[in-house]
Amino acid sequence: MSAVRTDTERFSLNQATIKRADLAATIDHAVAAGVGAVGLWRDRVAEAGLPEAAARLADSGLRFSSLCRGGFVTDPGTADDQWKENLRALDETAALAEAGAPGSAPVLVLVLGGLPPGDRDLAAARERVRAALRRLAPEARARGVRLGVEPMHPMFCADRAVVSTLGQALDLVADLDPETVGVVVDTYHVWWDPQVLPMIARAGAEGRIVSYQVCDWLTPIPEGALLGRGLPGEGHVDFASLTRAVEATGYRGDVEIEVFHQRVWDAPFADVVRDCVRAFGEVISPHLTPPAGRA
Repeated sequence: MSAVRTDTERFSLNQATIKRADLAATIDHAVAAGVGAVGLWRDRVAEAGLPEAAARLADSGLRFSSLCRGGFVTDPGTADDQWKENLRALDETAALAEAGAPGSAPVLVLVLGGLPPGDRDLAAARERVRAALRRLAPEARARGVRLGVEPMHPMFCADRAVVSTLGQALDLVADLDPETVGVVVDTYHVWWDPQVLPMIARAGAEGRIVSYQVCDWLTPIPEGALLGRGLPGEGHVDFASLTRAVEATGYRGDVEIEVFHQRVWDAPFADVVRDCVRAFGEVISPHLTPPAGRA
């Protein structure tokens, strides 16, 4: 049996995995664990203040892999306010990417939004997404930011994202510059799709993969559905095939572990990060391309 690779060079700790930690604690735990990068969330950045968050990131030596989240563009009743919020999110992403270590990715993850209250017209909601992306793309390009459209599992279609598959997401952004607008491959949301492997290949061929996020699908699904994510290897996802498919596209960016689960959130931060490092080494690293000069 070959030895488990334990390197964490491409492992990014998504801040949601230790949800109760503030930004300073997240960075401190990532540094202590020897991980390469962090993916941050806007609420924790706002708590610290953007200048302080950028300064702490710069001092840490960590790469910045993404900021979550922008989007929520499907409700006409909140469109003006959300436009302003998305512009602020773009500014934050640019500042954090500049503060991160070399290799940081200026990626703003977009959770697109579900159906507005009382609305059942999915087709119209998806067209509003299309229009919003076309409006946001020039703003992102001007700031050097890449928009990451995240398709989400169909059970979230009503309240979080009206785009459910990589194929839908790729069709939605097909006429936008891939240097500005791409897709997020999140194993939790796409593992079930019979077309996921050819769609990953298509996303790579089109230069669209801006982020690879990993967590497992646990059953039974908890009430409310949102908190059913586990560490890689705890559930049903075939990480070997998905990771190899992403790597085959030439993607060499960071790989974020992003877990929403009350058990994980209630555990000591250091224990969670340690378990993430172990899971990354056992389940993800064996399928990643070794860094140059290493076997």
